[in-house]
Amino acid sequence: MEDHRLRSMLRALRSVVGEEHVLVDPDVVASHVVDWTGGFVGSSPAVVRPGSTDEVAEVVAACRRDRIALVPQGGNTGLVGGGVPLAGEVVLSTSRLAGITEVDADAGQLTAGAGETLAAVQRAAAGAGWRYGVDLAARDSATIGGTVATNAGGLRVLRHGTTRHQLLGVEAVLGTGDVVSRLGGLVKDNTGYDLAGLLCGSEGTLGVVTRVRLALVPAPGPTVTSLIGLATVADAVSLVGHLRRAVPTLEAAELVLADGARLVAEQTGVVPVLDPVPPVQVAVEAVGPPDPTDALAAALEAHPGVLDVAVATDAARAVALWHVREAHTEAIARLGVPRKYDVTVPSPRLARFVEQVPDLIRAVDPDAQVWIFGHLGDGNLHVNVTTPSGPGPPRTGPLRTGRAGVARDAVADAVLGRVVADGGSVSAEHGIGTAKRSWLVRDRSAGDVAGMRAIKAALDPDGILNPNVLL
Repeated sequence: MEDHRLRSMLRALRSVVGEEHVLVDPDVVASHVVDWTGGFVGSSPAVVRPGSTDEVAEVVAACRRDRIALVPQGGNTGLVGGGVPLAGEVVLSTSRLAGITEVDADAGQLTAGAGETLAAVQRAAAGAGWRYGVDLAARDSATIGGTVATNAGGLRVLRHGTTRHQLLGVEAVLGTGDVVSRLGGLVKDNTGYDLAGLLCGSEGTLGVVTRVRLALVPAPGPTVTSLIGLATVADAVSLVGHLRRAVPTLEAAELVLADGARLVAEQTGVVPVLDPVPPVQVAVEAVGPPDPTDALAAALEAHPGVLDVAVATDAARAVALWHVREAHTEAIARLGVPRKYDVTVPSPRLARFVEQVPDLIRAVDPDAQVWIFGHLGDGNLHVNVTTPSGPGPPRTGPLRTGRAGVARDAVADAVLGRVVADGGSVSAEHGIGTAKRSWLVRDRSAGDVAGMRAIKAALDPDGILNPNVLL
């Protein structure tokens, strides 16, 4: 950006949010230009931190006048380069758009600022005798605005659905600078287009979400957690289908493979709960009322594929059982920056996918180490790839290879190609971002993509919001 244009932009932003909320010190900006994995690194002339919806609107309007691109950024816990300024954009941080502004204990709803963390929303819900139905391992840093922008799912989609299922309304600033606000919490509201649903999952390309109205779910009653050993992934898929029918209050069903369980033990020093480690483990949790313990025990006894079972009915033991699943991300990260492919596979093809993908990857990268785990109840698998030699250089810049999108590598082709062939989705969570732009046209039809482009042109006519993401 030219010096005179940069100076003009900084003056305009400071006049809106105050000098202390326009960050230009390279050491301060540095944490905003790299993603959580360390695999995507960009650059930015400034990070602007508006403190209200009105200030966001003024920031967007100022940047639109000068044709300056913005990247909205929350907790920066994404995995596909969707929240970092890879083409030198200004970062619009939602960190000051925090706070729980209303909790309606009778309706089971709350209103939160986009910059509030998921953990804070969970605490506010619990304080009112409710629970928020979305839960992620990154709960302490992931922001509500970011979870809306990516339609985050997490551990309890099996029972409560994704973020979109909890979303009753949003306040947001569109790329035009216009403010849309629908925070009344009406469960039945058929007055035209569902803008909240449209903005949910749009990855900051249509508008900057500033506040949200969320539906809550009843607080949990008696809870039982179990770690189950099986011989094959096919047995695990069959078991989860059986449990969903036999235990209606089943909330989570998470897949762990033996190599991943051993890696967690090696990297964290925690002895495996199931020892010897079975080929496949499934961590499940059911929540009452009524107390689901007897129903779960009967269902497990009735399934012929079960080899071993550990059960917890108290919180401390449940944490120990969950460790083998929740420590996967940490354990893999200790091997270096992984290539992550977060995908959904239809249930009938899931076992075959898990069996075949490691060989497909090693066929193009013989040194690759493949770690697969994920949400078995909704078909969302996390395919992580590391190499003994360590991570390659971080990806910088817009990474374009032509009209279709960003750089592709042979491993992505192997993994995502199989996903598309199996009728799955190349993005289960985190969105398309920068990493998967070239795959959108293979996952969605030409008509789908044309419709998305038309919506983008209408709500962000100058293309200033996250222009290198999604489309």
